[in-house]
Amino acid sequence: MLSWLAKQIISYTMAHNRAGDIRPTLTLDADDVTFTFPGENSWAGTFHGKAEVERWLRRLVRVGLQVFPDEVVARGFPWNTTVCIRGHDYLKSPEGEIVYENRYVIWGRLVWGRLKEYEVYEDTEKSAALDQWL
Repeated sequence: MLSWLAKQIISYTMAHNRAGDIRPTLTLDADDVTFTFPGENSWAGTFHGKAEVERWLRRLVRVGLQVFPDEVVARGFPWNTTVCIRGHDYLKSPEGEIVYENRYVIWGRLVWGRLKEYEVYEDTEKSAALDQWL
């Protein structure tokens, strides 16, 4: 039941991100959230607090990346919930050609329904190639 509910919430927030609205995602983030995107590319870093995460998300939306959750697993108690999201993302050129495709896993921890920390695992070489295209 918890995984089903988490999938509904994550699907909702990512659909809004795809449409350019990051507010639902930011609502889920705790004020002191920590977000990590590893690798050697312009997306990489560890971002602390909603303001830093918001800047990262605004870039994601501005570039036009389309991010989809394929599977969501959640477990734990409301004061300490682990969530794992496996999904895919892509970006199309203005001509409609797919210029970026990747798969990812996000591992996160929520406290009372707010994301305290999450990290993305994906093929970071593809993220670096996206930098070259951009």
